[in-house]
Amino acid sequence: MALAPKFAGQKLAGSGIAPKAVHTLELYLDYVCPFSAKMFKTVFGPLKSTLTSSPYDSKVVTIFRQQIQPWHPSSTLTHEAGAAVLRLSPDLFLPFSAVLFEQQTAFFDVNVVNETRNQTYARLAKIAGSVGVNEKEVYDLLVISDKPGKDGALNTGNKVTDDVKLMVKANRLTGVHVTPTVLFNGIVENSISSGWTKEQWEEWLEKNVV
Repeated sequence: MALAPKFAGQKLAGSGIAPKAVHTLELYLDYVCPFSAKMFKTVFGPLKSTLTSSPYDSKVVTIFRQQIQPWHPSSTLTHEAGAAVLRLSPDLFLPFSAVLFEQQTAFFDVNVVNETRNQTYARLAKIAGSVGVNEKEVYDLLVISDKPGKDGALNTGNKVTDDVKLMVKANRLTGVHVTPTVLFNGIVENSISSGWTKEQWEEWLEKNVV
């Protein structure tokens, strides 16, 4: 869990080094949630330059937490694709996410209901390919075999299943349910809205990141 700077004394530091902590801003977002898309486009768009320059670049860490919402079945598939990109080209994860959020309606219920799971994976791999990730390698991590495993297993999953399990386990520990949810130093910050502008975010940062 994140540690607020005011509690930096709780952190073990090496000899002669003053314990230090920075603020942590965690955005729990779902690729098929319209409100998550709004927040992503602001925070990782016009607000990005604010967060990555002085004084905030040394005071706050911003994290995109992938939050699967299982009542949208395709949510799992899109986040598996995100996990595949993280595995292959972590530096392209945010560009991939930006394009996926732009095209998110293509993965809403009515647009996936008549295609197979692997067909959906193929479309997600193509999006990854459009930002420079190896499309074939993404698909190879995602594809589900129609043959039983060597031990006869039928729920074989894919090559990022274990990664997604870790994400889900970590998110469950926070109690986050819906998206977008924002945690500031490990505590849910209900005052933040998905509809905030860059200027509203900057006003909040000025008050809270000290």
